[in-house]
Amino acid sequence: MSDYDFDRVNVLLAEDSPFIRSLLVNSLKVLGVGNVFAVEHGGDAIHFLQRVKNEPMKVGVQQIDIVISNWDMHPIDGMMFLRWVRRHKDSPDRFVPFVMITSYSEPERVLQAREMGVTDMLAKPFTIKNIGDKLISIIERPRQFVHTKDFFGPDRRRQKLEFEGPERRVLTDKSEGVEIIRG
Repeated sequence: MSDYDFDRVNVLLAEDSPFIRSLLVNSLKVLGVGNVFAVEHGGDAIHFLQRVKNEPMKVGVQQIDIVISNWDMHPIDGMMFLRWVRRHKDSPDRFVPFVMITSYSEPERVLQAREMGVTDMLAKPFTIKNIGDKLISIIERPRQFVHTKDFFGPDRRRQKLEFEGPERRVLTDKSEGVEIIRG
């Protein structure tokens, strides 16, 4: 379906609805995603990421490249999961791209997710093309990360800045207390 090669991409999907989870897994497979690891809620996703870090051979994957999570899940919802990924000391990869799926696309909800460090949002109802476009955007246009006293996450500005050097480096503007981590 997609002209893009997602064969080596590992996606962790957290979705509590069996129907939507199946629909998303099948959509990702149609797009050619190599590995999709589906769990029922944010707590299971946290446990899975910890297992990837501690027991990669048992899990069968070295790292997760993209996280896709529903916002509204029980008992651990997508925002709690996102908060853990971005801010918890035990998070194995605070930089992993995180796509939040939601039926609630009001500006306040989008702002809340952005403030927590979401990479992108996917509104329901979605199509396979919407999912593919999000994956391509994440892969082709990675966002640098910003760390301030109140925020850690992808730069919210959608501009492309060219830079050289290591994949992840820190630039500090001491006058404003901002660290920009490019990657």
